[in-house]
Amino acid sequence: MARASFAKMNGLGNEIIVADMRSRADRVTSEAARALDADPATKFDQIMAIHDPRTPGTDWFVRILNSDGSSAQACGNGMRCVVQALAAETGRSVFTFETIAGILNAAEHEDGTISVDMGRPRFGWQDIPLAVEFRDTRAIELQIGPIDAPVLHSPSVVSMGNPHAIFWVDEDVWSFDLDRFGPLLENHPIFPERANITIAQKTGPDTLTIRTWERGAGLTKACGTAACASAVAAARTGRTGRLVSIVAPGGTLKVEWREDDHVVLTGRAEWEFSGSFDPATGAWARDTESAA
Repeated sequence: MARASFAKMNGLGNEIIVADMRSRADRVTSEAARALDADPATKFDQIMAIHDPRTPGTDWFVRILNSDGSSAQACGNGMRCVVQALAAETGRSVFTFETIAGILNAAEHEDGTISVDMGRPRFGWQDIPLAVEFRDTRAIELQIGPIDAPVLHSPSVVSMGNPHAIFWVDEDVWSFDLDRFGPLLENHPIFPERANITIAQKTGPDTLTIRTWERGAGLTKACGTAACASAVAAARTGRTGRLVSIVAPGGTLKVEWREDDHVVLTGRAEWEFSGSFDPATGAWARDTESAA
């Protein structure tokens, strides 16, 4: 089949490829994803592949792939990139998408920020999911390090369409060796579908600073669902209110856990360049006009 067009973008440094797969029967393969990630120019955290709608009342279906080729259920920073790309193309500002995780509503505002309704969080151990039962998921029994002096322990766990574990710390989040602990915790047997791992510190009355090891992608400058999960977990544990600023390495996001239980993520997206690629192999070329 013909090559597909794509835009290389980022949401606060969360590296995203928005792939236009509309009016096509094929998909971006795991092999193509790994090939694109191996190239420094197209290295990414998630591919947001836009497909024709599957459900009446939605605009498009978005399939999400991690940099290791695995499937992801949700990506808030990636959805902002999708909104910005489609808003520029269509002139519209409000969209309804379908993902594996469900229906998402999103809007671009006049100031250029983009809000995505990430839906309702889930707290049941079987919904996250966890391999064993915990009645209270505000803090579960899990630790890294010596039993009598763990480095990280008692994370809050929540699903934002994908599983998250948030480890609360009092020290600077940069003082922890997340690139060493991240893979161990992501693949811990307690998480049958693996998990996103976040270290979070309360740095103001309604401000959190976080670092995230993203399931299937590794260390990332920003993770939208991790920001949402951290905000919700902070409110559940009495650390903050329901409107929170999340400071990630790539910048600041706003998260509101509304009274209707929906979590709304707001931030910016940035376009880098455009090109075309083979969804089967990942072979790609930069558009001439974007290379100038």
